[in-house]
Amino acid sequence: MAKTNMIEREKKRAKLVAKYAAKRQKLREIIADPSASYEDKQAAVVQMQKQPRDASYTRQVRRCKLTGRTRGVYRKFGLGRHKLREAAMRGEVPGLKKASW
Repeated sequence: MAKTNMIEREKKRAKLVAKYAAKRQKLREIIADPSASYEDKQAAVVQMQKQPRDASYTRQVRRCKLTGRTRGVYRKFGLGRHKLREAAMRGEVPGLKKASW
């Protein structure tokens, strides 16, 4: 089980990402716009840099919903590899079965 403070930190990051998402999208559009002036682009870059680091969605870490483990987490299921295997063995994951050949 992951430390609870790490799980809470990820929740905090998710809230920050949601809070700044619209503002960051507007700034990204200004920066990528070929018709925008150089000064406007520079101002957008400076505003983007002034935002909190955790407002960027790339700083979020995928965690297992049951254990909080960060490594070996399957996006499709939201579970770590150990818990996914256990759930598959119990038949709780529809359409997933152990491979045998």
